[in-house]
Amino acid sequence: MNTTEAKKVLETALLCAHEPLSINDMKKLYVGDGADGEEVGADTIRTMLEELRADWSGKGIEIVGLSTGWRFQSRPEMKRYLERLNPEKPPKYSRATLETLAIIAYRQPVTRGDIEEIRGVTVNSQTIKMLEDRGWIEAIGHRDVPGRPSLFATTKQFLDDLGLTSLDQLPPLQQVSKDGVPDAMLPELQALEAGLDGGATVSSGDDAVAGDTQPKTDDVSAARLPGAAPLESSESTGADETPPQIVPTE
Repeated sequence: MNTTEAKKVLETALLCAHEPLSINDMKKLYVGDGADGEEVGADTIRTMLEELRADWSGKGIEIVGLSTGWRFQSRPEMKRYLERLNPEKPPKYSRATLETLAIIAYRQPVTRGDIEEIRGVTVNSQTIKMLEDRGWIEAIGHRDVPGRPSLFATTKQFLDDLGLTSLDQLPPLQQVSKDGVPDAMLPELQALEAGLDGGATVSSGDDAVAGDTQPKTDDVSAARLPGAAPLESSESTGADETPPQIVPTE
């Protein structure tokens, strides 16, 4: 199989795939079809991906690399046109839900107690369950303290839904303190709001879960992620200097 044919196969697979394809997945496309029976290597596939990225530049669709693999997706500037085909109201997430998600994303791994200390209010179990059911967070173990509380962290699905490959691509973290939420985390909430579900909006309390109370605030205005407007410089809180002891979940 020559390079032109191999690139056509790769392009077809990416266009037809329902989920992002990893490099290992793409290598399966060429088993037994390489030169002299040799498999097409990862470096060759990455080269073809870059060539395909260049081939599709300037079009409404682009190839992007995510935490779980590569896929074709529409460019951000095409969103307002595509929404006309399906003018559905985007899902809403309460301010409490997004604050909980943002704290987990930026301070992971954290327990419910850590989240409650930062937010200053009790976290309802349904808030955590909703984020788990959505596939954005998961329990990765237990803190080795009395009660063995679960430690929560974000998932690869969370990164995929934001269009990111790693947590390093999240916007810089504002200083977060017990007395600083929600204002200190406003840029982070803006980014999460814009990135999750293609621009979901934040509810000031309409869909907030009972028991997870927070004073009502104005809706957060959207900022696109990636490519969000510049944020204020970050400042370390020093809270993560001593890593927690983690006991893996059985």
